[in-house]
Amino acid sequence: MRALTDLRRTPRAGPPRGPAGALRRLGRRIGPGRALAAALLVLLLALRVYDPPPVEALRLRTFDAFQVLAPRPRPPERPVAILDIDEASLAAFGQWPWSRTRMAEITRRLSEGGAAVVAFDVIFSEPDRLSPPLLAETVPGLNAAARADLLAQPDSDAVFAEALKAATAVLGQTASRAPVPWTGKEPPPQTGMAVVGPDLDPERALMSFPGLIRNLPVLERAAAGRGVFTISPERDGVVRRVPLILRAEGAVVPTLSVEILRVLTGADSILVRTDDTGVASVRLPDLAVPTDPGGQVWVRFSPHDPDIYISARDLLAGTVAPERIRDKIVLVGTSAVGLLDNRTTPIDRSMPGVEVHAQLLENLLFGTTLVAWNGMVLVEIGVAAAVSLAIIAFAPILGAFNLLLLGSLVAAGLAYASWYCFSEQSVLFDATFPLITTFLVYLTLVFTNYFREQAGRTRIRAAFGQYLSPALVEQLAANPEKLRLGGEERRLTIMFSDVRGFTTISEFYKTDPAGLTALMNRFLTPLTNAILDRRGTIDKYMGDAIMAFWNAPLDDPDQETNAAAAALDMLARMDALNAARRAEAEGGGHPVLPLDVGIGVNTGACVVGNMGSDLRFDYSVLGDTVNLASRLEGQSKFYGVKIILGAATAEAIRDRYPVLEIDLIQVKGKREPETISTLLGDEAFRRSGRFADLSARHAGMIAAYRARRWDEARAAATACRELAEGLRIDGLYRLYEARAAEFAEEPPPADWAGVYVATSK
Repeated sequence: MRALTDLRRTPRAGPPRGPAGALRRLGRRIGPGRALAAALLVLLLALRVYDPPPVEALRLRTFDAFQVLAPRPRPPERPVAILDIDEASLAAFGQWPWSRTRMAEITRRLSEGGAAVVAFDVIFSEPDRLSPPLLAETVPGLNAAARADLLAQPDSDAVFAEALKAATAVLGQTASRAPVPWTGKEPPPQTGMAVVGPDLDPERALMSFPGLIRNLPVLERAAAGRGVFTISPERDGVVRRVPLILRAEGAVVPTLSVEILRVLTGADSILVRTDDTGVASVRLPDLAVPTDPGGQVWVRFSPHDPDIYISARDLLAGTVAPERIRDKIVLVGTSAVGLLDNRTTPIDRSMPGVEVHAQLLENLLFGTTLVAWNGMVLVEIGVAAAVSLAIIAFAPILGAFNLLLLGSLVAAGLAYASWYCFSEQSVLFDATFPLITTFLVYLTLVFTNYFREQAGRTRIRAAFGQYLSPALVEQLAANPEKLRLGGEERRLTIMFSDVRGFTTISEFYKTDPAGLTALMNRFLTPLTNAILDRRGTIDKYMGDAIMAFWNAPLDDPDQETNAAAAALDMLARMDALNAARRAEAEGGGHPVLPLDVGIGVNTGACVVGNMGSDLRFDYSVLGDTVNLASRLEGQSKFYGVKIILGAATAEAIRDRYPVLEIDLIQVKGKREPETISTLLGDEAFRRSGRFADLSARHAGMIAAYRARRWDEARAAATACRELAEGLRIDGLYRLYEARAAEFAEEPPPADWAGVYVATSK
């Protein structure tokens, strides 16, 4: 056990003093696992600040899942309608674009129907190709009269402008990746913007485009408002956020939805509030909309709603119910697939772009936009840091299971908080980052602890694998705290085995010590395997003898049965070894001394643990049960049997194995007698008729002997010897024959109780 001494008793130098020593002591106190987990936490927090696409994508997918689980309820009164240039309308009036006179007719009918605002999700940036004056200039082969007639008719764009002026109309514009020249003589009309907040240019945070595609100047001047309908999806192509303001051609301009609300409320300008991160909110009279730093709002979507669509064909045919238009914001757009204005939203794979604006308007009017506070990232980082630091701090105190339980509760709380903020407060709080961060920190602690324990177990296995049984080595590897002086009281089954006549065998090898060593290894190996195969623990080797025990360090509820099976297996393996040695001797032409083993087994209370001194100790057992087992093995040759069992062992296995009582003996050094028995074979022999006959005759012999019926006892012993032929217990019955004959000549004293007092070990 020198390895144990080296592992536990190696002197260590005193701790270094000064700053280096303080740092080293702090490092030992923190531990490599905590240090690694803290470093990982710092890295993850920095990753959240940088917010790479994978981190953002996971967050967005989580919010998408929330929208699918709890889409925005449709309001009972729908303030927005869509005048749809659908497939049926294109089939009725021809391909797009339509003439501006038809668009003027649509505008007039919507205005006459009581529409609060008519807004266009289409753009009219080029002159109407069907305008009569333009046809007069472009159609070849016209005669003078026809050309004069066309020139005399009103310009279609002017007609459309008059209709826009008569209605409350908002025209759409679109952002461009390249500058677009303005064709008007006067500067284009613009919506007023008032910025209130810190000295931070909000334009740096806004979506920015070099150009802006406007409508014809005559139309721009006629409309009550102008807004950009550009929708930019996220990296994955899903529309989640829509800007309320953006930057185009160096100026801050409103988007279509917020411009519609400005016109509807009669405001002259839009108020933009900023903070240190960028845009904080966009405000109109009686309306304040929080935004992200880029001036965007998160739309809480409802599923596609066909009920808000009005076909342009039906409007022009006069078949639309008045209440579908009256007092509503009417968006003019298209759902026709061929016009390529469909978008992907969190809950719909294909939603017309005009409906995205309609849903945004309802969000703004009913206050259902999702709010992502500008400082929410700090909250998420703070939560992740706080929970992770708590895990790092309390991991050694709580233990793995309690830490996992607490972590699960915290994870459930974070998930619920994220869901509650979304479903009840319309606030976007990302729980995925704190959850992933804390989980990775937890895994780091678990794995570093696992690797540290594995390293410790490897050291223990390497140190003690040559000295202890594999079961004990694994027990010590799993529970290193068992490496301490002292022990515990347990009920154990103890076995001693010894090779009979080993002195004679040693003398045979007196000129060949190496041969004797090889022979010892040859017979100790199978005997050891027989014990270990039945969950036994090898205590020690004493020359040719083996000491083993059961039910420690691992619990063994069948300790007596396993010990009995091991004893029988040891005899069988010894027979096989003797047969192999005889065959070798016959082949080599040299004599061979057979090996014969005696076994003693006893069960009772013992003390088991690390016994010895501070410098060297062994895992072993102590107690009277151990001493008696040793004495029983020593009596096996005297009684002429292979195996002797103590009373407790015999009683525990009597119903399974063929057990015969041998004697009532008082071994040397003990005052109390012990009933001893022998084990004859396996369970099959226990059920045989031969054993039943032998057991009955044997019991009669013991009864006659203790009743002083010497002749009857001797006759029974002779009969038993004949029944037991081949069972290798002839010596037992010859002993009883001799005893009966001796006592018949010279009876024992009157107080004799059938106890044999052993005079040797």
